[in-house]
Amino acid sequence: MMSKLLVRSHAPDASGSVLEVTPASAGWTHVGFQVVKLAAGDTFDGSEPNRETCVVVMSGTAEVSAEGVSFGKVGGRASVFEDRAPGAVYVPAATPYVVTAVTDVELALCTAPGKPGGEARLIAEGDMPRETRGQGTNTRLVRNILPETAPADGLLVVEVITPGGHWSSYPPHKHDTAAEGEETALEETYYHRLNPPQGFAFQRVYTDDRSLDETVCVQDGDVVMVPRGYHPVGAPHGYDLYYLNVMAGPHRKWIFRNDPAHDWIMRKA
Repeated sequence: MMSKLLVRSHAPDASGSVLEVTPASAGWTHVGFQVVKLAAGDTFDGSEPNRETCVVVMSGTAEVSAEGVSFGKVGGRASVFEDRAPGAVYVPAATPYVVTAVTDVELALCTAPGKPGGEARLIAEGDMPRETRGQGTNTRLVRNILPETAPADGLLVVEVITPGGHWSSYPPHKHDTAAEGEETALEETYYHRLNPPQGFAFQRVYTDDRSLDETVCVQDGDVVMVPRGYHPVGAPHGYDLYYLNVMAGPHRKWIFRNDPAHDWIMRKA
C-alpha cells in the first residue's frame, strides 16, 4: 500500500501539470505545490486570489510576466543538477502571471496564503548562492530561493542536492509546534529528483510518540508531504538526490528542533 504521505507524478494533463498538492488534498492549511512540464512554445497561465506564488523554473528557459510586467527570459539551467541557481519569480496573491516556455521547461509553483497588493519581482540568481551544510556524509548543497529574509507573506522555498551516499535533513529535525523562540509550526513538501533517474531514496517521517512513523521509498518525480514530525532523507550510493522544499505556516520563520535522541551528532567534535 502506498503511503498517504507520498504523491507520484503522472502524465501531463492539458495544462502540463504532472503533480499537484493542495491544502485540501494534503489535509492541511498552508502549503500548495504543483509541477508543470511545458514543451517549447507552450504557455501556462496562473492566478491565486488569496494565495501568493513562487514560480521556480527548475530547468529550461521561460519568459515570465506578471500582471503585464515582463521579467524576460528566466532560468536556463539544463537540469536541477546543474551547478547554478534556478530561475524564480515571486507573485503576490491575486496577481495573474503567464509562463511561456522558450525551451522545454520543468516548472514548480509553490503557494501559500497571502494578501493582494504586493509587487511581483524577479529573484536574481545572485540572491540564491549555493552554500554547503554539514560535513562528511552529512554534507549537502543548499540554495535558498525564498528565505525568511526576503519579502513574502508566508512562503519559504529552498532547494537541496544530497550527493549519493549522504544524508540530508539530518540529524532528524521537526518544525510542527509553535514555541516562541524555540520552534515554529510549518507544513512542508519535498519534491524529489534523482540522478540517474532510475534511482531511489528514502525519507522517514515520524513523531516523538510514533503516532506517525512512515519510511517512504521515493522515486524520481515524487513528493513527500510532511504535516508534522521529523523527516530525514537518505540518498543511496551512486544516486544524487535533488529536492525542492516548500514550507509555510502561521508565522513565517524557520526554527526547528532536532530529535533529542540524535542531537549528539551535532555536538560531536
